[in-house]
Amino acid sequence: MQHPNQFAPLLAAIRYGAVGLAAVTVVSLVVWGLVAGAPGVWGALVGAAVGGAFILATIIIMYATRNVAPTTTGAILLGSWLLKIIIAIAVMVVVRRMDFYDKPALVVTIIAVLVVMLAAESTAIARTNATYVTPEPSAAGPDEGASAAGTDLDGAEGEGTGGPATR
Repeated sequence: MQHPNQFAPLLAAIRYGAVGLAAVTVVSLVVWGLVAGAPGVWGALVGAAVGGAFILATIIIMYATRNVAPTTTGAILLGSWLLKIIIAIAVMVVVRRMDFYDKPALVVTIIAVLVVMLAAESTAIARTNATYVTPEPSAAGPDEGASAAGTDLDGAEGEGTGGPATR
């Protein structure tokens, strides 16, 4: 059974990450707009889009696969990471030859977005209180029944069926 608060850390990470992305984007747009004009604004926009998509996609995929087996989630995350790397490289190859943006604005914005979003998501997960329950051990303990040596509960050796020993 899933507790309604079980996925609160993931939702908080998405929220904090989006806020961090928005903050870095606004600051970067203002700074690079003043420093490099329109090319600085374009560099900041492309950098924020690439960096933000890269980080937010991971946490959104984790949330989307929250109800599948952990191995399936791991496989999906690994595949999505490979796809994100391919897309990021393709975007960089395409825009490398273009001159509508300021290259330092692009690089600095990508780095700033990655650092701020990772810190924001980590903070969100660390601050979120998720309810969890530790099961109580049963009265008989984990070795209820016969042990591996074939000894019954009363200590007599038998067939190892866990039932009363017969002598």
